Amino acid sequence: MKVKNNIILALDLTNLYDTLTLCGKLKDKIDTVKIGYPLTLAEGTESIMAIKENFNFNVICDYKVADIPATNSKICDITYGAGADAIICHGFVGPDSVEACLNSSINHEKELFLLTEMSHPGALKFIQKDAFEIAEMGRDMNITNFVAPSTRLDRLEEIRNIVGPDANIISPGVGTQGGDPKETLKYADSLIIGRSIYEADNPKEALDTILKSII
Repeated sequence: MKVKNNIILALDLTNLYDTLTLCGKLKDKIDTVKIGYPLTLAEGTESIMAIKENFNFNVICDYKVADIPATNSKICDITYGAGADAIICHGFVGPDSVEACLNSSINHEKELFLLTEMSHPGALKFIQKDAFEIAEMGRDMNITNFVAPSTRLDRLEEIRNIVGPDANIISPGVGTQGGDPKETLKYADSLIIGRSIYEADNPKEALDTILKSII
């Protein structure tokens, strides 16, 4: 998945009108958004196609899918069927559950991102100790898209070393959580940025500031 200006806008809003309004303000600078449960629980999976039909954006559904294989398959089939271009799934549930997501992505000719480690402080307690092994698992399963944190550059660098130079890494945690955009792009292909943009008084100016910082 090619991402314009290396920026994925995280749309953790709960109102479709506000979401589309924001997309309209930023449409010249971005072409890929990440939505999750806040929007689709509030507005339904129809919100996926609303974004695509209005702006022709790539839509990544960040559901962090983490269930048994049979349930994962249903979640992914429904989400891809609703128009999503990609889904993010957790890796800690093991290869059989991840494979169910991967098979669905292949069947629908869409993309799957494997989450290796999250960007928030709580990830240190449980997920971090297995993050490198999750990355290795994904690599060995021929997964080519990964999620890894900008808030811990040393670990992002190691995950890059594990998955290899040709893998596509998208990285959350820039801005509000403290991740540095320019430093993150030394190891990641794209930045996932949400609150720093959509909570700003002027989202377009906030995005322009970020873009200037990564030149």
